[in-house]
Formats: sequence, C-alpha cells, structure tokens
Amino acid sequence: MEIFEILSPMTFLLTACGVFIGIIFGSIPGLTATMALAVFLPLTFSMDLAQGLAMLIGLYVGGISGGMIPAALLKLPGTPSSVATTFDSYPMAQKGFAEKALKIGIAASLIGGLISLAVLYFFAPLLSSVAIEFGPVEKFLIIVFALTIIASISEKSLLAGIFSGLLGVFLSLVGVYTGNNELRLTPGFFEDQLYDGFSLLPVLIGLFGISEILRNSELGLKDIGGDKKAKLQNAERSDEARFKLSVFKGQGVNVVRSSFIGTFLGILPGVGGSAASLMSYTQAKNFSKDPGELGKGSPEGIIASEGSNNGLTGGAMVPLLSLGIPGDSTTAVLLGAFVLQGIHVGPLFITENPDMWSAIIYALLFANIVMFVLMFTSIRYFARIIEIPKYVLYPIILVMCVLGSYTINNGVMFDVWTALIFGVLGFVFMKIGIQLTTFLIGFILGPLLETNFLDSMQAHDGDLLVFFTNSSIDWVIWAMIVGSVIFGMLSNRRKRKAEEAEGTGETEETGEIEGSGEDESVERADASELR
Repeated sequence: MEIFEILSPMTFLLTACGVFIGIIFGSIPGLTATMALAVFLPLTFSMDLAQGLAMLIGLYVGGISGGMIPAALLKLPGTPSSVATTFDSYPMAQKGFAEKALKIGIAASLIGGLISLAVLYFFAPLLSSVAIEFGPVEKFLIIVFALTIIASISEKSLLAGIFSGLLGVFLSLVGVYTGNNELRLTPGFFEDQLYDGFSLLPVLIGLFGISEILRNSELGLKDIGGDKKAKLQNAERSDEARFKLSVFKGQGVNVVRSSFIGTFLGILPGVGGSAASLMSYTQAKNFSKDPGELGKGSPEGIIASEGSNNGLTGGAMVPLLSLGIPGDSTTAVLLGAFVLQGIHVGPLFITENPDMWSAIIYALLFANIVMFVLMFTSIRYFARIIEIPKYVLYPIILVMCVLGSYTINNGVMFDVWTALIFGVLGFVFMKIGIQLTTFLIGFILGPLLETNFLDSMQAHDGDLLVFFTNSSIDWVIWAMIVGSVIFGMLSNRRKRKAEEAEGTGETEETGEIEGSGEDESVERADASELR
C-alpha cells in the first residue's frame, strides 16, 4: 500500500471531522473521548483501515482537548484528564479572562501533543522496552509519587489536606475486594451497583458540578450585579485579558516537563490521564518561583495540566503499537479497530506496516494542528458562556450533569444517584473544611494504589522490602517521592509565611489610616476651640 494512497484528501477530511466531533464530546461533561470512539467505531467497519484510524485518532485528540472548555468556564472537568485544569483556568475565567485561559490551554495542548508525537515517532521501540520493565512495584511507587501532590496543593492546613486525600482513597475502595472477591464498605444495599465501586465520571460531575450549583444556590442565583459585571467587561477589554505568546516566557521547562510526564505515564498501561495531569501540576508547583499563585488563576498551572494530558495521546499509543497493549481505555478502542481489520499489533507492527505507521504519525500531526486551529479561532464564542445569567445557566448545567451521568455506562440510573450523592457530599465538604481537590486525588489514585500493592505482595510472598530492593529504578522513584514531599512542605511554609506577612501588612496599613483619622479629628477640635 503506497503512502500517498493512504494520505488521501478523504483521510485528512475524516481526521478533521473526528477532531470537531471529539471537541464537542469533550466539552460536554460525561461524554468522554473513549465514548466518542466507541460510538463511531462501527462507522469505520466499511472504511479503509487508514481512513478509519484517521477518524478515530481525530476523535481521540479532539476529545482530550475539548475537556478544558467546561473545566475553565464551569469548573466542571469535561474529561478526567482535565481535573487539574480547573484549578487555575476557572479562577482566571472568574476574573474576566476566560478567553485568555482557554487560549493558554489550547497552545499548551498543541505543544504537548507535538512533543508526544515526536517521542512516539523517534523513541517508540526504546520507550516501550523501558516501560515493560515497570512491574507492579514500580507502578505502585509511581502512584505514591503522584499522591505527593497533596502536600503541594493542600489549602491552609496540610493535615486537613492529608485527611481529605485519605478519605478519598477510603471511598475509592468501595466495591469488590480483589483479594478474596468479596464486597466491602457497602451499606448492605445497592450491592449489585457497587460491585465495581463508584464510577469516576459521576463522582467528578457531582463534586465539581452539582456541589458548585448548590453552593451558588445558597448564595443566590441573581445575575451579576451592575458594578461587578462592568468590572468583568472592563477586564475582558483590558490588555491583560489578551492572549500573548509572552505568557509562555519562562515556561519552556514547565511545558516540556509536563509533556514528557504525560507521555511517559501514557506509556504505562492503566495509569491514566488524570494521574498525568495531577503529577504535572504538582511538579509545576514544586518548581515554581511563585507557588502561592497556583490555584488562583496562574497560567503556569494551566500549561502544566493541558501540556500533560495532550502528551498522553502519543504516549498511550507507544505500548499499543509496539507491544499490542493499550495504554488507556481510549487506545483499547483503537486496538479493537485493528483487530476488526485483521491487523496484528505488536513488536513487528512498525517494520511490517511502514506505510500504516507513517499514516498514523501524519494523522496525529494533522489532528493536533486542526484541533489548535478549530479551538483557537472559535474559543471566544465558548467564552461567552460565563455571561449567561446563573438562573438560566445552572438549570441547563444540572440537566447536562444528569444526562452525562446517565449515559456514561449506557443508561445506568445508579450513576445519576452517584453524581447527586457526591454533589451533596461536596457541598458538605466545603462547609466542614474537607478539601475537594485532595479528596479527588485520593479517590482517583486509590484503586491503582491498591491493585499494584496487592500484585506486588502476591508476586513477592508478602515481603515489604521489595519496594526498596526490587530494582535500581525503585531508588530513583523514592528519591523523587522524598524530593516532592520536601518541596511541597517548603511550598506550604512559604505560602503560610506570605499570608501572615500580608495580613500583618494590612493590619499596619489599617492602623495608620485609623491613626491619621484620629489626628485629623484632634486638629479639627483644636481649630474649633480657637475660633
């Protein structure tokens, strides 16, 4: 098969269509990139393999990128890999810089996608051989490393952050215990529904969508007041609200590091995009010159998250094409497309199918470019969402949350109840000081932590020393864990000192003002006595 026959105009058209549809799926909470591929996979049966793969790759890239839109505008991750994007994009949008936040994310997504593509093209055989050396022990330590983000992003109290993370891990263990295949932590009802535990996306929708609706409902759903609305409009017109490439000045290391983290974790089967974005975010905060600004609308946090989750696209295809092992649920659907076409994916795929290999690389490159052009040119219209009155917007969001939860697992009503339950829990957590972000990190990483721990124990007869003596890679990961914790603790201490200094400054300034007022009144009294 000639390469020019594969790279036909129809192939590029299908890639562009896939990107466009993928963006729509990613921007609607509950409709993930995996769902987009699963829905459109039957359409590829009658297509040529190259054209079918081009369309599916477009859906993949578009679906991952589209998740940033509700993350920035509604504080509702469109996909699990967009969780960390909400930390800074939503606060930036609330300041009136929604379009700027989205464009920063789009540019970072393009860079992350291109870096992962370069890694896939040049280092696929080498990286797949390294990744295959990662057994359960190394994967367990990688997850522990990802959990160290709790030390970096805990708000106010580090102890409260750790408790919130452990609570998330605890609730993630609801369901069947893999050790003896028995249910645990179930209330005695809904046992059939809780066999596999709580689904992640309904939990995300509840914590970040429904809880936010409840919180704002308590405050009141009145439209933005005149003064505040005028300030937001002025902010949108200001020079600060315009996207400029200078925002990436000094962020080269951040975006490259985040892209490589996303690519590398994509190579490890089963780790997932949420872990990649969270790990990239914590490393950005650990190495930031001003870590206190992350979480308040910093471009640095958006770049870290979006660079890593798009870096995942190329990384997840490395084990798929080199070993025949899907890196995540989305590439598992791609593997299904190969199987249905009778193509064997494995170590010999690249050498036996050089034209198909080139077509995949070109499709990924074209998909990333189309994603950037489509989103960059039309994002200003998406940014108008924040101008819709709350009493109109929130009922629509609530309906989307319910529908998204219901359709995640092909119409399971319990997923709707899960979203509602965690929405109420999220609202209560805000009241009692449990941190949603660290809770979610624990919930996402808990099952992976348990699975890899049990596999490690079973493979080494329950010897805990295996986490230190299994290989030299373990010591490198332990050094990264210790370093990340130290950086996180120092970051929290610096932030606390800065807040104390800021509070002292405000008190002194208030005292000066009050003093000047008293002096002024004394002078006026003296003047009146003279008269």
